Amino acid sequence: MSDNIPFEIQTEIIKRLPVISLIQFRTVSKPWKSLIDSSPFINHYNTQNTQKQRLLLTYDDPLDSEKKYVSIADDDDTFPHQKLSYSFPLLAKQLQHSSIIGTSHGLVCLYGSDASGKDMAVVCNLSIRKAVGVIVPNLPSGTTYGIVVGFGVCGETNDPKIVKITYIIDRWIDIESVSSIPWQVEVFTLSTGAWRAPYSNSLPSRSFHFNMDSVVIDGVLYWLALDGINTGRGRIYYNLIVTFDLTSEEFGELHLPDSLANADDYNLSISKLSKSLVVIKTFMNDAGFGVWVMLDSVPKSFVRIFTVKSPDLSVMGFRKNGEPIIESVEHHPGQRDRSVLVVFDPDSKDINDFEINASAHSFCVYPHIETLLLLDQPEFVIYDQGKATLQSGELKA
Repeated sequence: MSDNIPFEIQTEIIKRLPVISLIQFRTVSKPWKSLIDSSPFINHYNTQNTQKQRLLLTYDDPLDSEKKYVSIADDDDTFPHQKLSYSFPLLAKQLQHSSIIGTSHGLVCLYGSDASGKDMAVVCNLSIRKAVGVIVPNLPSGTTYGIVVGFGVCGETNDPKIVKITYIIDRWIDIESVSSIPWQVEVFTLSTGAWRAPYSNSLPSRSFHFNMDSVVIDGVLYWLALDGINTGRGRIYYNLIVTFDLTSEEFGELHLPDSLANADDYNLSISKLSKSLVVIKTFMNDAGFGVWVMLDSVPKSFVRIFTVKSPDLSVMGFRKNGEPIIESVEHHPGQRDRSVLVVFDPDSKDINDFEINASAHSFCVYPHIETLLLLDQPEFVIYDQGKATLQSGELKA
């Protein structure tokens, strides 16, 4: 870029570039590198980001069982042919027994254990291959308590947060006999590198049983949960949604329509369609599914938008235009079952194939964008009890 152009104008031009160009431009000059690496620039870029939405697909390769990560541009002109393969940063690759627990603002959070067996979350930016590790403290022992972990980026501060909830997993325990749950809610913020209690005192009910799946929409985390009420016929359970505001750190509850509240909890899952919460109900005997969407963020305003009655189909997510992304399991005599991923138009019934084969039931789909978040973080850093430790390139036992 010409030296005759004032640096302020250069800055405005740079702000509009895609992430891959910004990473390359960091090597052009020290002023540009200093600008792009600065926290104000990173935060502004994330807030004003006009990058096109992509879809992050994960699946097991049927030939070698290796986990694959592919990003696809969610663009009507090229979809689904503009594919980009990702490789996770080394810190994430060395995480054992890991799974993705959430995505937010272009970051991906995995949960597993390090080489010594400690529970650890790893927050990754796949676009710039940067990652930070977070040791998860105060884990319960025994069979009385369990934990659920959620991840999201606070929209007001661009601060990634991890939320750990300890809950009672023993449904037969007398809830009234439990005055409090040890370390019931803890929040990790990357800006401080430490865990703490949430700002708000509005903790979730001690009687909630949490589903592991979560989704974040407009700065709010959502979990499926199960609660019960005592009746003359015993304890009757029902499904609900538990919310956590990433800014105020307040918990809330959303009640579901009876058709969802009274369903078997293992037949429900949650997703998002644009900026709306979606609940997916799988019908008995794998006979299809129904999709409900919450309108205008109003609790109990869930409306069923379509139903598909066909076996071996599962909804994995949605395109930005609202079309559902469906995993279809194919059965071949004498061979292992395989899955394909397709987009289904509920109106025209048209099907668009992603042209990816995978091991059966291994697909996961997440909305994704490119971001600069984590660019200002040190390489290979792990946060443990408020202290940041730089690893040499391998996780030590």
